[in-house]
Amino acid sequence: MQIKNKKASFEYFLVETFTAGIVLTGTEIKSIRLGKASLVDTYCTIINGEIWVKGMSIAPYFYGSYSNHEQMRDRKLLLNKREIRRLADATKQPGYTIIPTLVFIDEKGRAKMDIALARGKKLFDKRQTLKEKEDRREMDRARKIY
Repeated sequence: MQIKNKKASFEYFLVETFTAGIVLTGTEIKSIRLGKASLVDTYCTIINGEIWVKGMSIAPYFYGSYSNHEQMRDRKLLLNKREIRRLADATKQPGYTIIPTLVFIDEKGRAKMDIALARGKKLFDKRQTLKEKEDRREMDRARKIY
């Protein structure tokens, strides 16, 4: 199961990507396996040398009882210190941020998150992205006709 942040590539230039583990509790992994998570309006922040994802929504597990998890809590990401230091230095520059782009289950059954160091796009950059997307779509249509 893959949960994508579809607005990420439209809103930001993705400079560099990392794959991080997510620290989950109890029923959160079951909800992610069912695809009941959302990356809308999520971002990452570095606090005391640890990286945290904020705003990520994982719906409560349907069969969970009193031990069900909180839907919108902050979740810790697992990266090594060198990667966290590199991200911290990069985000000190104006215009750069860390955003989650994808949540997936790896081959060993663990939840992972792809995060990206990103630089915000201006309005004319977004228009250019839409134009390029439309041009690619037209070229693909032309190839299918012939």
